[in-house]
Amino acid sequence: MPPSQLKRLKASLREQGITRPQKSKKLKQKNQKNDNADERAKKNTALADIREGLNPFEFKAPARPKKFDYVTNRPQDGKKVLGRPGVTKSHGEETRKKTLLPEMNRRNKVGGILDRRIGENDPTMSLDDKMMARFTREQQRKKGGNVFDLEEAEDEVELTHGGRSLRFDEDGDAGEDYDAASVEGSIDRETRDYLRRKRRRNSNEDEGDGAETEDDQPERKKSKAEVMKEVIAKSKLHKYERQQQKEDDDDLREELDKDLPDVLAALRGHLSKPKSPDPEPHKEAPKNDFSINPERAALLAGKAREEADREYDKRVRQMMYDQRSKPTERTKTDEEKAKEEADKLKELEEKRTRRMRGEPESEPVDERQAQDAEGDLQSVPDDAAEFGLSSVPQRSRPEGVEDEDDFLMDDDLIASGSEADISNSSDEASGDDTMGMDDDDEFLKDVLPDTIETGAAMKGVLSIGADSNTSKLAYTYPCPRSHQGLLEVLKDVSPQDIPIVVQRIRALYHAGLHAENKSKLADFACTLVDHISYISDQKPAAPLTVIETLIRHIHSLSRSYPEQIATRFRHHLKQLQASSEPTPGNLTILTAIGSIYPTSDHFHQVVTPAITLMARWLGLTTPNSVKHVAIGAYIGALCIHYQRLSKRYIPELVRYTLLALKSPHATPDLVSAHVKNILSMADLWTGKSAFYEIFSPETIAVLKDLKQTKALQRLQVLLNQSKLTRRPLTLHNHRPLPIKTSIPKFEESFDPNKHYDPDKERSEAARLRKEYKREKKGALRELRKDANFIARERLREKREKDRAYEEKYRRLVASIQEEEGREKNVYEREKRARKRKG
Repeated sequence: MPPSQLKRLKASLREQGITRPQKSKKLKQKNQKNDNADERAKKNTALADIREGLNPFEFKAPARPKKFDYVTNRPQDGKKVLGRPGVTKSHGEETRKKTLLPEMNRRNKVGGILDRRIGENDPTMSLDDKMMARFTREQQRKKGGNVFDLEEAEDEVELTHGGRSLRFDEDGDAGEDYDAASVEGSIDRETRDYLRRKRRRNSNEDEGDGAETEDDQPERKKSKAEVMKEVIAKSKLHKYERQQQKEDDDDLREELDKDLPDVLAALRGHLSKPKSPDPEPHKEAPKNDFSINPERAALLAGKAREEADREYDKRVRQMMYDQRSKPTERTKTDEEKAKEEADKLKELEEKRTRRMRGEPESEPVDERQAQDAEGDLQSVPDDAAEFGLSSVPQRSRPEGVEDEDDFLMDDDLIASGSEADISNSSDEASGDDTMGMDDDDEFLKDVLPDTIETGAAMKGVLSIGADSNTSKLAYTYPCPRSHQGLLEVLKDVSPQDIPIVVQRIRALYHAGLHAENKSKLADFACTLVDHISYISDQKPAAPLTVIETLIRHIHSLSRSYPEQIATRFRHHLKQLQASSEPTPGNLTILTAIGSIYPTSDHFHQVVTPAITLMARWLGLTTPNSVKHVAIGAYIGALCIHYQRLSKRYIPELVRYTLLALKSPHATPDLVSAHVKNILSMADLWTGKSAFYEIFSPETIAVLKDLKQTKALQRLQVLLNQSKLTRRPLTLHNHRPLPIKTSIPKFEESFDPNKHYDPDKERSEAARLRKEYKREKKGALRELRKDANFIARERLREKREKDRAYEEKYRRLVASIQEEEGREKNVYEREKRARKRKG
């Protein structure tokens, strides 16, 4: 038998430390003095827990154990608490007192004060808005009338639709007009205009009469016949307007049909000739017949038959004398073209030497020039161009070239595989056995003076035509196979004429002319690589245009001799690696590499060592002089040019640029150059995820110290954009892929009280039915609780009324009894008094 409630209470009090052994009076007084609020709070909490534990109706537990025993991975308590009925009931009671009880009290009650002032119940309106709205309403009331009244006494407004009054005429004439218009569908235009004017005149008269009489007569309700008459009149009016619109469209269509032949003739590109103002009576213009040729129709227009026949015969005779096309010349092979150009150069050289010795010239007439003279007598060749006395003035800058450093490049000056050749790779044909020399034919044509157009940029070389300077040059030169031999050839040649000499050497020693020319041109190309470095180191250095032109020649030769030129470039890079101090010649070599080879390759035999050397110099050098600051600015620009497509990050470049900007040797021009490099780097690496760490905060501080406002603003904008594009790392968000299994499905959290239906639709329907049943039971439960609450409240009100009635009744009875006792006492006293008198 379980212990009694009293024993359980005593045991709980002892466990919580509330009841202790009895203490002496001194200890009790001492404990009372040391007692604090925390201990009292703990004691009250413990008592509340004990009180709840002793109440068996405070918790709701399952009524009976599980029907089936099963094992699960979830922890199972001995007796699971399902809820607290007392707490739930008290919450429901409080909620009903707040919501349902006020509704009961307001039932069947009328009255109350509602504040209907403007904006009083609108929290969105400010005090000024409320005052303004109330003032506006007050002014409208003072003015009188309604703001939407369209019929004010001082200014009457008549409602119209489409310019017509909304009133319908009741005159019989108007109805007759409508009847006539609707019945007679084929009346002429004059009759329609007359009827329209009459209807407008009648409506104006009715409006004038109505203004005088309508004010005097009161409005009356129209009869059914009048309403139907107005409806019929309106229908006839609409029908007449539709008919009139249709007739107007037909007239317009007829006018357009009249101009249709001219429109067709204009579309075919042959407009008919305008007619003469006074045509002859016996000549009739031919009709527009589109079955014949438009030219013949135009020829016959306005002419007699005999004159037309004479014109036709004349044109037939002209066609008989037309010259027939002639067959073109046979297409020459590459070797024939190269041999012809070389022979032409040798012939010009012999003529030049004869002129220098003063010997008479006896040259045969060129067959091509004779044919040109027969074909066109006006095209006379200018022989003065060979002596530098050309009558055509040369332009200082060729057409299409905006700057002296720009070149109009053709395909033969672009090496295969380079970045400039990417856009033209789809248009180039596959090479043959001549090793890519098939494109040099167009290049060799520009060497001859009679084929060079004056003032044009030919194949990337500026103004190499025959002028006063180039006429003194020889047309034939030996092919130098070493740099010393090239210096011997160019000993008496000015720097501006070096590109012309190089071009003529390439033409004379074309690979298709002799078997040994291939090796000669390969050595000559390597010599050009040495020469661009040599002329850059000289003081004064050669013009940049000459260096640029020679780089273009190397670019063109690198297609035919890639291995030899690449080996020569690597030789210069090894010298730079050994010296570790770049000279102007080394910088020229690095610039040529960037313009000849593709710098975006992952690995390249020439470009990769060049980038490595530049990065090594930037990483190991400190800008302690003006020369180093200037070289660093140029190498930085080269690095940016190399990475314009691949956009690889070069940390040494950022480091050296910041050191150069902080260096005391940096001049204003060099500072601007390095700042420009920083902006170029920012534009190049703006898509990098580490962009914010690359340029912040040290770069911002340096630009602030240098007061580079524009660059600082641009860099800050890019940094803000890079910071906004960052997102925290997340795992891949993809749908989990199901695993195909052949075993029954295993439910980890299986519950025998639940139903696991494989049919999804049936399971969803069962779930909805269960949810509906649960909601229905909950709604019925709440309705019953509401009914019980209402009954309790009504019973409480009835008891209060009864108690008040009883109190009032007792009070009245007491007052009556008091009054009767008082009157009885008066009566007794009066009786005793009379008895004494009697």
